Amino acid sequence: MSRPETLYLFVSCPGGVEPLLEEELHRILPRGRIHAMRGGCSVQGTAEDVMQINLESRLAQRVLIELTEGGYRHEDDLYVLARRVDWDRWIGPQHTIRVDTTAQRSPLRSLNFATLRIKDAICDTLRDATGERPSVDTRAPDLPVVLHLGEDRAALYVDTSGEPLFKRGWRVDKGDAPLKETLAAAMLAAAGWRGTPETGGALHDPCCGSGTIPIEAAQIACGIAPGIQRRFAFERQLPFQPLRARWAEMKQAAQARVKAPEVPIFASDVTFRMVDFARRNAERAGVAQYIQFNGGDALERAAPKLPEGMPGTIMMNPPYGERIEVRGKAAAVREASGSEQRDAEDDFFPRLAAHWKRSYTENPAGWTAWLLCPDMKLPTKMRLKENRRVPMWNGPIECRLFRFDLIKGSARDKPRAAD
Repeated sequence: MSRPETLYLFVSCPGGVEPLLEEELHRILPRGRIHAMRGGCSVQGTAEDVMQINLESRLAQRVLIELTEGGYRHEDDLYVLARRVDWDRWIGPQHTIRVDTTAQRSPLRSLNFATLRIKDAICDTLRDATGERPSVDTRAPDLPVVLHLGEDRAALYVDTSGEPLFKRGWRVDKGDAPLKETLAAAMLAAAGWRGTPETGGALHDPCCGSGTIPIEAAQIACGIAPGIQRRFAFERQLPFQPLRARWAEMKQAAQARVKAPEVPIFASDVTFRMVDFARRNAERAGVAQYIQFNGGDALERAAPKLPEGMPGTIMMNPPYGERIEVRGKAAAVREASGSEQRDAEDDFFPRLAAHWKRSYTENPAGWTAWLLCPDMKLPTKMRLKENRRVPMWNGPIECRLFRFDLIKGSARDKPRAAD
């Protein structure tokens, strides 16, 4: 039996998530050659590894296979570069293509023209091999191709994921500024929460919105593969057709490992409409029976009751000005004050810290709170001392994931870890 072909992959992720993705990929591919780099991880793997990463990674955005790379000075060099690839090995003329281009310090004036030259090279190669040209589909192509332009070198990739991997297939009901599933997973990974009593314990999101964080948490606790409910571009690409039986085996193995969670998961939101959205999303994700949903203000709802000896983790993406308005008690206090200059956030975060001190410090096993926010002075506002802050990006917004250990008395004397 011949050895599987070695493929050179780039698994992309948001900035700041690279070390977490590297750790996750080592768990998915224990024998893989994996290295974190800017914007993702490089992986030397096989076609089966491509399928496994698409199915199992919670942190990746896309799984790309590098086809060729080389120097360039103008668009005609890109055409020559693309003609090196045996495109008829990937698709036939009955398939569809799309080319997307990214660039960093590229000297070219028109990225659209660069994209067109790659498309021409693909179509010309297929026409020479088969007598026909493939069609372009900008929405759901069989072969999404990515051209990346550096200052003087270019690389071509096949996108095996199709739609970005944060689209798990279960979120239909959305609220304002929904959190991407990959970011929710990154928050949980940064906290070391893996859904057992020993790795974070119970999980509570008191600002759950449409349910992204608790649903991701419940799927982790249940062992549900994040890609189990969706389709991938590689399923229509020619090199993966001989592996269809193996792909079916992978999905069956993923289904077989699903189990009930070992820890309780709680979610609530001040807007009852959002709680309904979250519950419906959880039903589609197959975890509604494992999440206790409630309505209520994060500033007032009491800490959930936990099994004896079990610690708890608060994980939340609270409202902040660039993203969504504060509602509930903090907003009511602002309106009652009659001051248009007073920001509801200035009420929300101090009141949240005071509520935590009153309600979350009675559990002998302890609660740990993780809070995503772009305000670098948040601990000062909350009058709490964080002991960790992890850089993360919520779309274009640079944030920190702050950790606070909720203990009786002041937490100001606890040391803080550096960024």
